Amino acid sequence: MSELPVALESGLIFFTDEITAGAGRHLHLDSHPVHTHSFIEILTVVGGTGTHLSPLGEHRLSAGDVWLLRPGAWHALEDCDRLEVFNCCFAPEMLRRELAWTREDPLLSHLLYDGPYTPGHQGTLTLRLDARTLAEYVVHLEALSEVRDQRPDGLHRADVVGRLTLALGLLARTAGGARAASGYTHPAVLRAIRLLEAQLTRAWTLQDLADACHLAPNYLVRLFKTNTGLPPMAYLAHHRAETAAVLLAATDHPVAQIGTAVGWPDQSHFTRRFKAHYGVNPSTYRRRGVRQPV
Repeated sequence: MSELPVALESGLIFFTDEITAGAGRHLHLDSHPVHTHSFIEILTVVGGTGTHLSPLGEHRLSAGDVWLLRPGAWHALEDCDRLEVFNCCFAPEMLRRELAWTREDPLLSHLLYDGPYTPGHQGTLTLRLDARTLAEYVVHLEALSEVRDQRPDGLHRADVVGRLTLALGLLARTAGGARAASGYTHPAVLRAIRLLEAQLTRAWTLQDLADACHLAPNYLVRLFKTNTGLPPMAYLAHHRAETAAVLLAATDHPVAQIGTAVGWPDQSHFTRRFKAHYGVNPSTYRRRGVRQPV
């Protein structure tokens, strides 16, 4: 079973092969520097110990710990003593294509969106698996890893999506979430989310979004908060900040240009909003050599 085809450059980890999702084991004997990703990473500890650094602070790791990180969320590993992790990674584009339906599922929506977007989490979500659930989850990850190893021709998209969905479903049931009992995401909220993500640079107002969804603004806010835990404009800010974080790490574009690309053309406004999400300004985030404060 091979490791994931990824590389670390200037604090950004990215896929080196044309894959949309994969899983692989990694053994850490010492430390792994502060970095972010251009994809969604789910780090699962299967053996050994270590210390995990993230926007949520320092946490001692042991078998069964799981950390989900949205694109742009930073983390690092220190004091590793034969820390064995099984990483599951997939491109964010899958959430807009093969996995678009997960936004309508209350458990998966909490795992992939609402939990990491909770104020103060800065794109991270943590949970813990008991021994039995961990063993079941590892079976799914091993199957996902084997799909890539056995079918390098790329003609295995259905297998990848199926294996990934099984793994995510198990984690989602474990993570739960207060919204799980409330049913599927309201269609108007789904429409609002898709409009915001498709027109990221538009100077959205709540009234504009409500008009596009044929709802009163106050009612849209209530629906949105019930379904996602956030009001619409806060969700938009999260999505813009996450997109900006990936661009800062993955490109050499000027900070002002990136702000414009995500819908914050005023640089001072972009700096304030980005810092509110990640705890540092865009320039400091890009440098990556300095540990980001919690």
